[in-house]
Amino acid sequence: MNTRWSGLEQKMKEVGIQTLLITDPKHVYYLTGFLSNPHERFLAAVLQLGSEPLLIVPALDEEAARAASDLQDIITHQDTDNPYLILKNHMNGSLGTIGLEKEYVSISRYEQLKDALSFDSYVVDIGPWLRDLRVCKSPEEINKIRHAVHLIEQVLEEALLSVKEGISENELVAEVEYQIRKLGADGPSFDSMVLSGEKTALPHGVPGTRQLCRGDLLMFDIGVYASGYASDITRTFAFGELSEEKRTIYETVLAANEAAIAAIKPGVTYGSIDKAARDVIDEAGYGEYFIHRLGHGLGIDVHEFPSIHGNNDYLLTEGNVFTVEPGIYVPGVGGVRIEDDVLVTHDGVDVLTSFPKKLTYL
Repeated sequence: MNTRWSGLEQKMKEVGIQTLLITDPKHVYYLTGFLSNPHERFLAAVLQLGSEPLLIVPALDEEAARAASDLQDIITHQDTDNPYLILKNHMNGSLGTIGLEKEYVSISRYEQLKDALSFDSYVVDIGPWLRDLRVCKSPEEINKIRHAVHLIEQVLEEALLSVKEGISENELVAEVEYQIRKLGADGPSFDSMVLSGEKTALPHGVPGTRQLCRGDLLMFDIGVYASGYASDITRTFAFGELSEEKRTIYETVLAANEAAIAAIKPGVTYGSIDKAARDVIDEAGYGEYFIHRLGHGLGIDVHEFPSIHGNNDYLLTEGNVFTVEPGIYVPGVGGVRIEDDVLVTHDGVDVLTSFPKKLTYL
């Protein structure tokens, strides 16, 4: 945590910012160790040059905040208080130029902060700073992601025991989310998705009452949060014998997944990884059916920087964690997606997901 605050303080000096107001709960957790959902209440981590960082939390969260964070300066507000005025009373001198997360702060909250703190200075967006801090994971963060991956793979293994002819997508989703809680995760990292048959051709399809039939493809796209960090995995299965076309689609996606993973190492571009997968699918004649990016960053958000697509020229660095999830989606036939969570190492890649990828017949 101290290293993260020091990095922000150095950036403040370089840019000429006197005050940071960090209000995204995920960023507050990243910087303080305190994870919460304040709902409509005000939560912020604050840093002024020359002062120690402080944390302002709703009074009902004070005990949890003090247990989770080693910050000495923690202030609270009641539901009947104006939290922005309480914050003002704990600020030191002129605020100077303010740094805010523009993507997160609503217009309403900005106006309330401005009125209470009486700042007229130029506001700088610090979202990109925090994004750049977060993109390389620490060993502690990597261990938390590994744990979240381990849990979701246990969930998938248990949920597959419920697969049978006639079961609905919604029933399988219910089983997934029951296992998520039973096995000790904090909750799903996104809406669990289980699709069958022709609906697997919908990359972001919505599970419903469709019942599983012999000859169907069956897709699970699921993840969990555990200790504040996310996992995200997709596996596609055969329920009974598949048509030749469906088998070809599966093997093509698997080859694309493996080609992308083989291309991962420090110093290459994210775009080149996307291309490695896309070339396999193009050569098989299914290029028009791979209709999304290859993947996305993974950490305290299930979707975070970077976006892994063909135009991304950022270079991979040791400690980057992201998904590799090529797919083919043929309307009226079905779709296949195979998604792994990967870590860039000093000389290559560590695939964090270990659930088998060979076509499995249920």
